[in-house]
Amino acid sequence: MSTIQNTMEKMTNYRWTICAMLFFATTVNYLDRQVLSLTWDEFIKPEFHWDESHYGTITSVFSIVYAICMLFAGRFIDWLGTKKGYLWAIGIWSAGACLHAFCGVVTEHVVGLHSAAELASASGTVVVTIATVSMYCFLAARCVLALGEAGNFPAAIKVTAEYFPKKDRAYATSIFNAGASIGALIAPLSIPLLAKAWGWEMAFIVIGALGFIWMGFWVFMYSAPAKSKHVNKAELEYIEQDKHEVGGTHVEEKDEKKMGFWQCFNYKQTWAFAFGKFMTDGVWWFFLFWTPSYLFTQFDIKTSSGLGMGLIFTLYAITMLSIYGGKIPTIIINKTGMNPYAARMRAMLIFAFFPLLVLLAQPLGTISPWFPVILIGIGGAAHQSWSANIFSTVGDMFPKTAIASITGIGGMAGGIGSMILQKVAGNLFVYADKTGMTFMGFSGKPAGYFIIFCVCAVAYLIGWVVMKALVPKYKPIVLE
Repeated sequence: MSTIQNTMEKMTNYRWTICAMLFFATTVNYLDRQVLSLTWDEFIKPEFHWDESHYGTITSVFSIVYAICMLFAGRFIDWLGTKKGYLWAIGIWSAGACLHAFCGVVTEHVVGLHSAAELASASGTVVVTIATVSMYCFLAARCVLALGEAGNFPAAIKVTAEYFPKKDRAYATSIFNAGASIGALIAPLSIPLLAKAWGWEMAFIVIGALGFIWMGFWVFMYSAPAKSKHVNKAELEYIEQDKHEVGGTHVEEKDEKKMGFWQCFNYKQTWAFAFGKFMTDGVWWFFLFWTPSYLFTQFDIKTSSGLGMGLIFTLYAITMLSIYGGKIPTIIINKTGMNPYAARMRAMLIFAFFPLLVLLAQPLGTISPWFPVILIGIGGAAHQSWSANIFSTVGDMFPKTAIASITGIGGMAGGIGSMILQKVAGNLFVYADKTGMTFMGFSGKPAGYFIIFCVCAVAYLIGWVVMKALVPKYKPIVLE
């Protein structure tokens, strides 16, 4: 460590530039996801005659395709390398985002109509055909989007492990992961306005094109730390400091060893990470995909209205508090001397209690729509803090050569959990509306939302308990 201390003042900080690139990639990633959720209820639903069941099917299929692709994306990134792998990933998802814009044209051609106005004014059995054909068109575009987006987090987590020592990884992850909140923050201020001014199709194209711009910067800016002309010896020494701290809680990494794909499933650490993702990823995606519809259904607030944009902006502005979530484990480590895993698990337990506030969203929503928005925002901030730390547990436990693969396995589990929640939610809302179902004093769709909020509130505590039971103590894996 003396070498690091002596050269600290002269050290470059290019690792934070790379972290900024990961941040922008994640921002674009979540902007692309948000276009549909911010346009379907007001613009797309009337044109194609959808209901919540159609939308729930689209979001659930996106989730399962994303899950399956995550399983292979991690291995793909490990095989191809972070630079090329990331380029492929963002190129595919940007193309997928733009493909959504052509769903209307394809539907018109198949049905035999000639404009969006004719689609919207159709009646009788043609309505069913329009809804079905358009849904499958969006499913196809959504699958391409999912294929590419599956590579974002495996690549970003691998880059973080390459450019940051273990003690800084949760903080770096929380910074780039905040791109999800920033993307969601920018989305309500831009997407509805784009859709209102130029049509929902242009919203997909304009937002989708941002990914291609990012690719141009990545080609020239990224190289592995040891090969980068922007990283001097002092910074490289800092990045690789874990190699110099053998013994205790630190283990020298043997990067030349490879972990077989099926071998990953032999470790409880893999299952702990996967279960934590399974229980919690769907909560964040529910907030992301359904909150605009919730505001329209519950309060008749459109996303293109000033109040609607203000509410969604406020929600995701609150989630930006998550950037401090990655700092808490570092504070715990510095004050208590805990190993990284123990500190992260303690921080994650703290974050797991905050989503319980979402239980109050529906009751307080009878007073003002601002209350559920604020409470969902707190739940979102807790999720992003949890997410930054659960991702970092992979780097704590596994060698660098396996990080993307393990991240992909966890992402698959998270996608499966999300698929189940999205599909159940969509069908539940339709069922509750048709039957007038009651729950805790609410009836119809509000009763359905209350039930889903209850599930979201307790998911993190369940996930934490199971993770702790599977891996009670810090036990990094060393390949022989």
